[in-house]
Amino acid sequence: MNMRPAVFLDRDGVLTVEESYVCLAEQLKIFPYAKECIEEIHRWGYYAIVITNQSGIARGLFPEEELQKMNQMLMQQTSVDAVYYCPHHPEGKVKKYAVTCNCRKPQTGLLKKACQDFQIDLTHSFMVGDRAGDILAGIEMGIKTVLLESGYGSQRLEQNVQPHYRLEDLKAFVELLGEQGYKGDCH
Repeated sequence: MNMRPAVFLDRDGVLTVEESYVCLAEQLKIFPYAKECIEEIHRWGYYAIVITNQSGIARGLFPEEELQKMNQMLMQQTSVDAVYYCPHHPEGKVKKYAVTCNCRKPQTGLLKKACQDFQIDLTHSFMVGDRAGDILAGIEMGIKTVLLESGYGSQRLEQNVQPHYRLEDLKAFVELLGEQGYKGDCH
């Protein structure tokens, strides 16, 4: 199997409207341009893999089964290759999930798991998100980072980070991919 680069995508504020905690699949609002952007990412030869913190599970706001429904919906409506999520938070109310883990961004456990599951060329990969944790996880993995303004963005950063790119939304990122001209092995 040939290695291909990946575009690791945060969910909220990148593929879906940032709404604090989305507790039901019916409340998940996927950006109207998300599917087209994922298709373009695939056309350029990249995997499109969602890496998302979902502490609402640890906080007792919704069960893991509901998040799995959201993930299925997201995969069906956008054609992303996979969704990896962290249900943990050290201050959670649900004991099973109230832990410090290695998968909650800015930790890199989910990205490393994706690299085990897919043959990923990290030298040409990107981490695209709207929060400091996304950028820090990408930096830790040694990949290019993109901060989008379509979610929390630079106005609400939890700490000062220096992404490689600051762009308006996923559409602007896809344009950047096209301009860079890197073409991985298409499937």
